[in-house]
Amino acid sequence: MHQSSHTLPVGKPSHLLTSLYTRKEAGQKSFAVLLDPDKVGQDAFKDLLIRSVENRVDFFFVGGSLITSYVTREIIGMIRDYTPIPVVLFPGNSLHIEPSADAILLLSLISGRNPDFLIGQHVVAAPILRQSGLEILSTGYMLVDSGTQTTVSYISNTTPLPHDKPGVAACTAMAGEMLGLKLMYLDAGSGARRPVSPEMIAAVRAAVDTPIVVGGGINSPEKAMAALQAGADVIVVGNGIEKNPELLPEIADVVQKANKGVISQ
Repeated sequence: MHQSSHTLPVGKPSHLLTSLYTRKEAGQKSFAVLLDPDKVGQDAFKDLLIRSVENRVDFFFVGGSLITSYVTREIIGMIRDYTPIPVVLFPGNSLHIEPSADAILLLSLISGRNPDFLIGQHVVAAPILRQSGLEILSTGYMLVDSGTQTTVSYISNTTPLPHDKPGVAACTAMAGEMLGLKLMYLDAGSGARRPVSPEMIAAVRAAVDTPIVVGGGINSPEKAMAALQAGADVIVVGNGIEKNPELLPEIADVVQKANKGVISQ
């Protein structure tokens, strides 16, 4: 068998991916806070980090579709100073790679038909990622119509999945899993008018064995609960916490109740 001659690291051991699969098998849910580098204010950010530890946030996702001020390294540095919470990059393109994070969601936009976001950006990023030491989380990214055009749909030049077509989402996720993607991410997008429907989450849950990440439009404990009950393994909240800081402990409480079996799936 041909042996590769390269000696560069292929990434960190799959600690986070293994953890996500272990948690899924145990029925344990996770809470991720999404941080947009353009929207992080220093004073409020320190408070958010302290409160995230107090409320047992599981992950920070850092990134966005369009980043105009490159402060990702500084943001990750502050996270390290105040929390032990793992940092996962949520990149908009190949320019958003920051090796000081723990892992990266290598997003393939399987809901769209723009080759640049299916494989093009990945080709550019591959040699950088190989040397970065980041854990690579290969992710089937599915953008779902939320009632308004989001930044990601505009930047990616793709049409979101119809909100009321859970079968289309299920088959898309199934294809992604067959292609070897390890996570499925259903996203209504930042500032979504409505979250991904429980019906769509449940359809994807029934179609694939991968952990399912759900974000966009989760701006109340009730919506968080609905997503978890439908089969989400990780819920992601960003915009909602920026607008209402009290949403952080409220959603954390829902996740903790789910993990204690108070909320049945």
